[in-house]
Amino acid sequence: MEKNKSLVARLNSVNEYEQEAIPANKLKGWRSFLGTYAGEHTAGTEFVIGPLFVAHGASAIDLVTGLILGNILAVLSWAFLTAKIAVKTRVTLYYLLEKVAGNRFTLIYNLVNAGLFCFLAGSMIAVAATAVGIPFDMAMPQLTDVYPNNLGWVLTVFAVGTITTIIAMFGFDQVSKFAMVAAPWMIMIFIAAALAVLPRLGVTDAGSFWSVAESTIWTGVPLEGQSKFGFWHILFFAWFCNMAMHIGMADLSLLRYAKKWQYGFSSATGVFLGHFIAWIASGILYSLFLIESEGSLTFAPGPIAYSAVGVAGAICVVVAGWTTANPTLYRAGLAIQSINPRWKTWKVTLFVGLFTTIAACFPALVMMLLEFVALYGLILMPVGAVIFIDVYLLEKIGLTSNYAQVSGKRLNSAVAITWLVTLAFCLLLNLMVGVEIFFLGLPGWFVAVLVYVIASKITQRK
Repeated sequence: MEKNKSLVARLNSVNEYEQEAIPANKLKGWRSFLGTYAGEHTAGTEFVIGPLFVAHGASAIDLVTGLILGNILAVLSWAFLTAKIAVKTRVTLYYLLEKVAGNRFTLIYNLVNAGLFCFLAGSMIAVAATAVGIPFDMAMPQLTDVYPNNLGWVLTVFAVGTITTIIAMFGFDQVSKFAMVAAPWMIMIFIAAALAVLPRLGVTDAGSFWSVAESTIWTGVPLEGQSKFGFWHILFFAWFCNMAMHIGMADLSLLRYAKKWQYGFSSATGVFLGHFIAWIASGILYSLFLIESEGSLTFAPGPIAYSAVGVAGAICVVVAGWTTANPTLYRAGLAIQSINPRWKTWKVTLFVGLFTTIAACFPALVMMLLEFVALYGLILMPVGAVIFIDVYLLEKIGLTSNYAQVSGKRLNSAVAITWLVTLAFCLLLNLMVGVEIFFLGLPGWFVAVLVYVIASKITQRK
């Protein structure tokens, strides 16, 4: 009983400064962000996204050049957009948005935001579960599966979800420590696994790698039923797969702890280790799996890694799933907790973890990950544009920033109009012109900026 009281007391003592600026003595140095970004982005999604590039028929040259340029743009977005605003304001996205948009808008946004984060975390719990189920000879999800196909899958998902939720409940410090321990080991497993299987693909020396990559791994020919990905698909996906975090400003919640805005460049450890090396490595593993399984429909990162390098690969999949799910659950908990600051963050995270684990039971979260990642970034992007303009431009053109707080309004209609008009524009661009979801974020951001400035002038003049 005493131990239970001690645990509850410890959880209650966790202070994430949800409704105030981060105190100077709580700011963190480079190492915390290097570890967090490396751990989060060298993670479970990499075991899904890398193979999906193979399935969508990306060519070797398109993959390499697209990833290099797209990841550079992503790092610049984190540093010059998100980190600068995070260090300037020192508050979470949710608290800052409440001052700008009002608590009525924030309520709706936070629910949408938390739901999207839950689904992303759920997909990573599912990825980890594919490895945990290997010793039990569990039936694995297929490319065409939408619903869980056996009880063993559900039980395994709940076991993994429980551990993930417990880690997230202890706050940013524990999430950061977990990532710092796991990240260096994971990237070594990714690299070692890819190198170990190259001879089985026909690579006999360094000189023969590129010819094998073009002819056997990234052939430029999509699998049956999959669309074709080219250079621009790769570039924009690498840039915008984390749109919600940088352009959408969700990482204000993490980077508010940074001593300097330049710490935003630490995102490079994540994207170039995870969204370059790990995507390439996991693509190599999947191409071998396709060859040796004679085109099996199984799409489960655990068995794919296990077939290549054994137990170490399976363990890496489990840890990789956790290192993405943990900070994602942490963000989702902050989003829900900001609705009612009196709620304890750890209790909210516990509830969010349960919802996420239930969602993780559905394999469709993994099979449609590319489209889902693009969609959730697109939905959250207009708010990032609003915050950028509110912080840097409104006062310069004679308007009031933090308008909801200053005016006492519960809803800043300019923000709501911006969100709705931007998403409507993107939907029409997709349906009427045929622009794919991966490319909508860039024109959508400029539309959001323009609409917010015009709507703010009209609203504030009234």
